[in-house]
Amino acid sequence: MKLKAELFQAYLNCPTKCWLLSQAERGAGNVYAEWVKQQNQAYRNESLQRLLETVPNGERVMAPTSDGIKPAKWRIAAELVVQAPWVNASDSVQSDALAVTERPRHPGDGGAEPGPQPEQWFLESAIDALERVPKSRTRAAHLVPIRFIRDNNLTKDDKLLLAYDALTLSQVLGRQITAGKIVHGDELVTMKIKTTPLARQARKTVEEIATMISSGSPPDLVLNRRCSECEFEARCRQEATAKDDLSLLSNMKGKERSKFNSEGIFTVTQLSYTFRPRRRPKRLRDRREKYHHALRALAIRERKIHIVGRPELKIDGTPVYLDVEGLPDRDFYYLVGARVHRAGSAVQYSFWASSLEEEKTVWSGFLELLSTIANPVLIHYGSYETTFLKRMCDRYYRPPDSSAAGYGIKAALNALSFLFAQIYFPTYSNRLKDIGAWLGCHWTSANASGTQSIIWRTQWEKSGDPALKQELINYNSEDCQALETLTDTLTQLCSPDHRSDLENGTDPKAVFAEPSTSKDTLWPRFSSAIESFASINKAARWDFQRERVYIRTDQLLNRASKARKCREKRIKRTNEEVVLAREPVCPNCDRRMDKVGSATKTTYDIRFSRFGLKRWVVTYRFDRLWCRHCNSYLGKPEHIKPWGWCGRNLVMFMMFKIVDLCMTQRAVADELNHLFGLGLQEGEVHRMKSRAAEHYADARARILAKMLKGNLIHADETPIVLKHKRGYVWVFATFHEVAYFYTETREGTFVEQALKEFKGVIVSDFYSPYDALPCPQQKCLIHLMRDLNDAVLDYPYDEELKGMVVEFGELLRSIVQTIDRWGLKSRFLGKHIVDVARFYRKRINITHRSEPALKWKERFLKNREGLFTFLSHDGIPWNNNNAEHAIKAFARLRRAILGLSTAKGIEEYLILLSVCQTCKYSSVDFLDFLLSGDTDVDSFAQKRRKAKQRTAECPF
Repeated sequence: MKLKAELFQAYLNCPTKCWLLSQAERGAGNVYAEWVKQQNQAYRNESLQRLLETVPNGERVMAPTSDGIKPAKWRIAAELVVQAPWVNASDSVQSDALAVTERPRHPGDGGAEPGPQPEQWFLESAIDALERVPKSRTRAAHLVPIRFIRDNNLTKDDKLLLAYDALTLSQVLGRQITAGKIVHGDELVTMKIKTTPLARQARKTVEEIATMISSGSPPDLVLNRRCSECEFEARCRQEATAKDDLSLLSNMKGKERSKFNSEGIFTVTQLSYTFRPRRRPKRLRDRREKYHHALRALAIRERKIHIVGRPELKIDGTPVYLDVEGLPDRDFYYLVGARVHRAGSAVQYSFWASSLEEEKTVWSGFLELLSTIANPVLIHYGSYETTFLKRMCDRYYRPPDSSAAGYGIKAALNALSFLFAQIYFPTYSNRLKDIGAWLGCHWTSANASGTQSIIWRTQWEKSGDPALKQELINYNSEDCQALETLTDTLTQLCSPDHRSDLENGTDPKAVFAEPSTSKDTLWPRFSSAIESFASINKAARWDFQRERVYIRTDQLLNRASKARKCREKRIKRTNEEVVLAREPVCPNCDRRMDKVGSATKTTYDIRFSRFGLKRWVVTYRFDRLWCRHCNSYLGKPEHIKPWGWCGRNLVMFMMFKIVDLCMTQRAVADELNHLFGLGLQEGEVHRMKSRAAEHYADARARILAKMLKGNLIHADETPIVLKHKRGYVWVFATFHEVAYFYTETREGTFVEQALKEFKGVIVSDFYSPYDALPCPQQKCLIHLMRDLNDAVLDYPYDEELKGMVVEFGELLRSIVQTIDRWGLKSRFLGKHIVDVARFYRKRINITHRSEPALKWKERFLKNREGLFTFLSHDGIPWNNNNAEHAIKAFARLRRAILGLSTAKGIEEYLILLSVCQTCKYSSVDFLDFLLSGDTDVDSFAQKRRKAKQRTAECPF
C-alpha cells in the first residue's frame, strides 16, 4: 500500500481526515479548503518556474524517474515523484509497528495455520524540486529536496513535510538526506532546514499512519481547530453532534478528554451531570474560578446562561466597539471597524486600507475618531485586537495617555477575557459568531467567517471588485453590532438590579452556578431582607437569652454570670521565701551603690515528684540599688526575669503539653487553672510559647548544622492553612535529628539556600526543586510504587504499562530481599546494578505505543540517576519514610492549631517541635530535656547515656 505525502500531511492536521482520504472518501466540499489548494498550487507553479529560470536548459530536467537520480548530472530536477518500500532504518527490517494482513486458510492446506504476513508499504512523495550540490573539498556531492509553501510564517508541520520528503528520498538512495530547503512567502524567502532532528518524528508519524490504516477501523472522531479548513467538516460535525461527542466543546484539550473517557464520560450530556458547585475558601474569594467544562455542558443541556461568582462589568466612559480585519500571514490590518453611539443612535465607522502603505492612514484615522469622543473605552473580543493595538502603537504612533485616544487604548476591555470562566453561554464555544447567534444576531452572508474574509480580501486584491469590498465592510460592521449586543447582555447580567432576579431564580435565561447557602455550614446563619426578622432571630439565640433574659428571673444564673465577669484570682500561698543578697557595687564604675528601696517578686511554679506534681510559690526579696556617679539602676535580678511570674518548670510543662501532647493553648490554661489555681489566660500561654521558642532557636540551628555535616538527609514538605493565607512546612530528617521550617511559598529557593552546604545524599519525593541541589539524589521508591499502582488501576487493560510495572516490581522485590538479609551495604547491593541496566534495556528503551506507557517511560528515563542511588552508597534507604514519619508528628500538631495561628506563631511551634522530635529520635524524654535547662539535645543525650552506663556498671 502506498503512503503518499497527502496522507502524511492530512494526519498532521487530523487522523480522521487521513483515514477518510485513505479510504478514497470525498467530502462535501469546503470553500476555504478548495481556495487554499488552488492558491498553493499557483504559488508552487510560479515559484518553480522562477527557480528553473535561474538554471541553464542543460542543467535542469522535468519529472525524471527515480532510477536516474544517482548517475544524472543535472543541477535542478522538478516535479520528481519518488517511491520506496518502507524499511525501518534502525534495524533494517520491516517495522513491527506496521499492521499485518492475515492470509486465508484453505481447507486443503496441510500443517499448522500460517501466521499473519506483513503487508508491504511504500512511501511516495512528489518532491517539488531537487537540487544537486556538487562535491567540494570539504563535502561530497549531495541532494537537497526543495518544497514551496505559500505562507509567510512556517510551522512545524511544514518542516515535517520536508522531513518526509527527505525520508522517502533516503529510502530510495540508500543514504541519509540531512538537509532540505523551503521557499515560502511573498518574498520567496529560502530557509535551510536540517531534517536529521525531524527524522525521528517523521518515522514515528509514518508508523502511526500505517498502524491506523492497517487496523481496518477508523480513529476516534475528534473535532479540532483545523476543521474549518477541511472538506470533511460538515460530515464530521454532523457525526459528532449525533454522538454528542466531547470534542464539540472547542476548548477541551486531548488530555482532558482522555481523562473524562477513562472515567466513563463520553458525551456532553454525561459531562453536564458531573458539575458540582463548591464553596470556595476565603483566601480564594478574590481569585477567578478556573474554567469548568462540566459547567459549559450544563449550560448547553439546560439552555441557560450560568454565572460563576459575582462578576462586575464597569465601563467608565463612552463605549467604542472595535473589530479589526487583517491577513495574519502578512501581519497586515486592512479594515478597522468602530461602532459608537452619538445623539441616541449608533454610528458605524470603517477605515479601509487598499495596500500595506495605507495601513498608517487607517491607524491615524482611527486615532482621530477616538480624539473626538469623550472618555472613549475600546471594547473588543479576543486577543487579535489586543495585538493590533500593540503593534500599531509600536509600528507607527502611540498617543499620549493624557489624550482621549491614549485613554481609550489604555482602558481597552477584552470582552472575551471578562466572560471567560465567569459567564457560560449555552454554546459549544466562546466564538463571537456562536454567542451572537444565540443572542439573536444575524450576518448577511451565510458563510461569513474569518477564513472567508481572507478569501474575499485576496479576491478583491486581484479583481478590485467593489462588491467584495462592501461584503467585507458589512461583515465587519455586523461583528461590531454583535459585540455591542453581547456587551449589553453582560452589563445587564452583572448589574445589581438584575442580581436579585438571578438569586431568586426568576430570570428564565440565566442562573447563578454556586452552592446553596444552606449547605455552606452545619449551622447556617439566618438571613432575611426584613430588618425586624433579623433582630427577632438575634434575640432568640441561646447565649443572648441566657445573659440578657433568664438572669433577670433566675438567681443562680445571675450569680454565675457575675462570677464569670470577675477574673479568676491566683491563690497566693507562699511555699518558700528567698532573700537575694548582692554586693552594692556598680557594674559600670565599680563604686558603691545606694539602696533606694526593697521589692518582692512572686513566681508560680510546679515541682515534680516521682509520681506527681505540686504547686510551688516562691517569693523573692531583693534590694533596689542606684549609683549616683553613673546613674545606673539595678532592679529585678536577671535570673528571675525570663519567664515573668511563671517559674521555669511551669513554662516547660506547658510547652510539653502544647507540643508533645498536642493540646490547645486554651485547654492547657484551663487544666492548670483547675488543678493549681494559677489564673492563667490563653494570651499568657501564647507569650510563654514565644519566649520558649526564642530560648530554643539556637538549638534548632545546631540540629540543622549537624545534619549538614552528615551523609544523609530526608526531605519533604506539607501545606498548612493559617489565618489569612496558606503556607508550607519543610522537614529535614536523619535517623537522629529532625528540623522543621516554615515558608510562605513552595518555591525551591529555601531548600537550595538551607542545604547548599550539604554534600551527602538527599532522599526525597519527585518534587522538582530537590533536583537543583548539588548533591546525589535518591527518589522515594514507595512514592513511585504507589503512582505505578494507581496507573495500573486507571488503565487495567494496558498490557504495555502492566508489563513495565510487573518488571519493576520484581526488580524492587529482589533488592528489598537483599536489604532484609544484609542491610543497606553497597557491597551486597551493588550486584543489582546489572539488574537495573537490564530492566531499562528490556522495558524502558524499547518503543511503546500507549500513552500511559510512554508517559511512564519518560518518567523512568528522567529519574534514572536518582532511582537507584542507594545501590552505590552505604546506609542510604530506598524510601522517604523517615521524613514522612516526621510529617505525621507535625500533622498531629496541625490538627490542634486548627488554622488559627499566624506565620510567626507557626515558626515558634516548629522550633519547639524540632527539639521535641529530635529528642524522640535520640531516645531522650522531651520533658526531661526541657526541665534540665540544657539547650543542646546531643549533649544532653550523651550525658544520659553516660549516666545509664555508670548505673549499669555500678548498680549500688
